[in-house]
Amino acid sequence: MSRDSFYCILDLIGDHSSMVNYTNRVMIALESCMRQKICMGQEIAWPDRQGQATIAEHFAALGFPGCVGLVDGTLVKLSHRPRDDGETYFNRKSNYSLNVQVICDQHKRVIYFFAGMLGSCHDLTCFRRSGLWWRLGSAQLFNRGQYLLGDSGYVPLERLVCSYKRTWGDMDKLSFNTCIAHARVGNEHCIGIWKARWHSLKEIRTQLKNARENAYVIRWIRCCIILHNFLILRNDEWSDEDHPIEL
Repeated sequence: MSRDSFYCILDLIGDHSSMVNYTNRVMIALESCMRQKICMGQEIAWPDRQGQATIAEHFAALGFPGCVGLVDGTLVKLSHRPRDDGETYFNRKSNYSLNVQVICDQHKRVIYFFAGMLGSCHDLTCFRRSGLWWRLGSAQLFNRGQYLLGDSGYVPLERLVCSYKRTWGDMDKLSFNTCIAHARVGNEHCIGIWKARWHSLKEIRTQLKNARENAYVIRWIRCCIILHNFLILRNDEWSDEDHPIEL
């Protein structure tokens, strides 16, 4: 929803608190459907063994056999400076934001996300705080030889293959980085489409004052991802004719 449309609705309703209540009810309903498995397939879920094999087969054709997901971070802008320690939310783009870690599959469907960290935090720092980081070695999540692909903002691990930070003119490293960039463009498109579909993510209009409001923003982000996956599942293709995505 665009900012102008949002204000137009507020003018029609005339009561901002009612708008917030209605929005919150919709988000609670969406999350309830996910928990009760009413809407199978569109929830934010790690792929099973068969799903991992399908993803790995796709990325094997791009030169990365064993890749079961693409990881990257993005910033979700806040309209106001958070009340407590607001300066820690101030990012390199000179605005206040939250860092969101997103992992997607070959269809640009989000299979994992982690939100709530400060906008000033590095992607690697945020990923290290996620629950997935501590389960990278889990046999329940990865088969032998499987891993995630990331950019140079991450560190190479057994379950995480990333670009070289410094190539120093090394043609092999440059070629490797180019191959990763071609494979990872799907994650950039995923995040770009996700934000283009839900304009509220361009700037969430709230001021974080307490843990309750922080949880509300994370719920908002989660529900936008649920709806994004819902549209992906129904083959709702996005094109630049609809709205150009930002990469």
